[in-house]
Amino acid sequence: MTEATPYADIYFQSADDLRLHARDYHRANSSLAPVLCLPGLTRNSRDFEAVAPVLAQNRRVIAVDFRGRGLSQHAADPMSYRADVELGDVISLLDGLKIGRVALLGTSRGGIVAMLMAAMFKDRLAGIFLNDIGPRLEAPGLLRIRSYLGVRSNFKTWDEAVEGLQRSNPGFEKLTEAEWASFARRVFRVVDGSLRPDYDLALANTFPTAEDIEAGKVAELWEVFAQLQDLPTAVLRGENSDLLSAETVREMKEINKTLKATLVPDRGHAPFLDEPHSRHAIDHWLESVDDYFLAAPAP
Repeated sequence: MTEATPYADIYFQSADDLRLHARDYHRANSSLAPVLCLPGLTRNSRDFEAVAPVLAQNRRVIAVDFRGRGLSQHAADPMSYRADVELGDVISLLDGLKIGRVALLGTSRGGIVAMLMAAMFKDRLAGIFLNDIGPRLEAPGLLRIRSYLGVRSNFKTWDEAVEGLQRSNPGFEKLTEAEWASFARRVFRVVDGSLRPDYDLALANTFPTAEDIEAGKVAELWEVFAQLQDLPTAVLRGENSDLLSAETVREMKEINKTLKATLVPDRGHAPFLDEPHSRHAIDHWLESVDDYFLAAPAP
């Protein structure tokens, strides 16, 4: 860990013996709740490289590469690319680091894993922050993801990679060229001279088919979401999101009366978490998280 690289790379084993990776922004001797950052379906720990060092100024922050993403090993069995299995990997990481209770900041798929953890390991949680994800997923967003998931792209230049991102990520029209370039470097990696998505294309095997999405055969997680009661919980929604609707957020607030909801202007799915609205929401959530963390008995 250096000033230029404010984290340490850590590796841990999954229950099925995969070598998995995380970035550890370690803050020694902090009494505040540690934060575990869980990325979206095809994303990785780099998604948090803008926000994690800021949060780590006064607490430990860890950003995970789920199995098959980033520096984590690809699974021999692609059917293990499921949120419940990824939750098991998260528990293995926390146990290995001897972290009893943690606050989860989950983007998209990471938020689904967070909700499952509330249903199965609630005593290990100090709070949950959902980034553009909820118990109901909208068909237009799922179909958009389905259209590119598992498709091999071999861009030759970073400009081509940016153009590809712009086609597959609507709702971010006000990003600057520099922001698009930074986005691309979080998503792609260089392989044999080409730029490819930094995930195992076999992730597509466990994602709903277009036919199932169009038929409405996608599970809703309202019973799981209800388990977040009594935990400090917040949700972000990108103003232009096609995956999390304003109506779903309203229903979430009806179920969880203390849920803090924030709309992030000029963002689709999902906000980058470095926007002023996002940062304010995270800071406010962490105030409640730390109160809960310091008052709760050890799990």
